[in-house]
Amino acid sequence: MINEFRVTTRCAGRVPPEAVRQTVLDRVYDGTSPFQGFPPPHVSGLLHEKTIRGWGSYGAVFANLIRKVRPRVIVEVGTFLGASSIHMAELTRRLGLDAVILCVDDFRGWPGFRGGKFGFVKYVNGDVMLLYQFMQNTVSSNATGSVLPVPFSSGSALQKLCEWGVQADLIEVDAGHDFNSAWADVNRAYRILRPGGVIFGHDYFTVADNRGVWRAVNLFAKLNRLQVRTDGQHWVIDS
Repeated sequence: MINEFRVTTRCAGRVPPEAVRQTVLDRVYDGTSPFQGFPPPHVSGLLHEKTIRGWGSYGAVFANLIRKVRPRVIVEVGTFLGASSIHMAELTRRLGLDAVILCVDDFRGWPGFRGGKFGFVKYVNGDVMLLYQFMQNTVSSNATGSVLPVPFSSGSALQKLCEWGVQADLIEVDAGHDFNSAWADVNRAYRILRPGGVIFGHDYFTVADNRGVWRAVNLFAKLNRLQVRTDGQHWVIDS
């Protein structure tokens, strides 16, 4: 019965790592960088110069895995304001790695997220400025050469990366924390993980949805005969 929930789409042949950034630019942005001419006039007055906030974005797991894998292509599923992606950009830069970090997120947040500490994120006619603030954070961190947003839902973006032949050396999954979202994200993300790569994610110990992330990751590992290990708050699976 569980086979009905597996992702079976075949991926295209692997695009060389050095061609991944241009492939995404061509497919998503008509060949031009989204940072060109940024910020647009209608949002420039609504952004903070640099406001980076997240959860578990500076854990030792990032440095540990980047030193181990030495990735050329990183995919992050769930980006928010860019704390972990910008951190990974700095880590790869220190190691002299020419890496591209693809940030998959619809940049809509969740209903009501602007309350409390995220009240600074503005709206214009119902359009939340989350993508623009993420991009501003990336610009201010001098990370535009490696970090690239892929602003779609995780399901549609991971499906297209598969179809385009994009394979990642390292994938972080940190989007929805309920079982169904985590299950779908891990299954689709694993399909674009190159042999020998590593997939990992945050909130392994969260109680959300009756430990939804824990249940999804453990079931995925069991069905695929893989081992789950932990590093702080993160789960890690070697392919």
